Amino acid sequence: MVTFYGKYPAKTDDKGRIVFPAAIRRDMPAGGDMRFVIKKSIYDPCLEMYTFEEWTRQADKIKEELDFFNPDHVTFWREYMRDVDIVEPDSKLGRISISRELLDAIGITKEVVFFGVGFKLEVWAKEAFESSRITNDSFISIAKSLSRK
Repeated sequence: MVTFYGKYPAKTDDKGRIVFPAAIRRDMPAGGDMRFVIKKSIYDPCLEMYTFEEWTRQADKIKEELDFFNPDHVTFWREYMRDVDIVEPDSKLGRISISRELLDAIGITKEVVFFGVGFKLEVWAKEAFESSRITNDSFISIAKSLSRK
C-alpha cells in the first residue's frame, strides 16, 4: 500500500492537464499500477485522489454498510460514484488529465496543490488550500473532542 505525505505545488496547462509531481511518482511501486481514481470530496472544496487499489478497498468498505434494497442507500451510492475519473500519468511527462467538470467544481484554474494525507492525495486550488487552514485553537479543540481519555 502506498502512503502519501507532503504538499506539492503544480500547474494546469491550457488543456487542463496537470504534471503529476515527480516526488509522488517516485513513491509508486516500480512497474506497478499507476491508475488513480479521482472524485470530488463530500466535505471540502477539493478532489480526492486514490490509487486504484485503495479506491477499491474504500469503496468495498462503504458498500458493506449499504443495503441496496433501501432507496436512500441506492441514491447515496449513485451520487458517491457520480463524476469519478480514472487517470493515469502519461509516460512521457507524467501529466494527468482531470475532467474540466471536476476542475471547475473546485475552482482550479491554474495553480494546484497536491496534499498527501496518508491513504490518499487531495487536489486543491492553491487559494482554497491556503484558506482551508484552521486556527491552532480550533485544531486543539477538535483533537480534544476526538480524545477517548
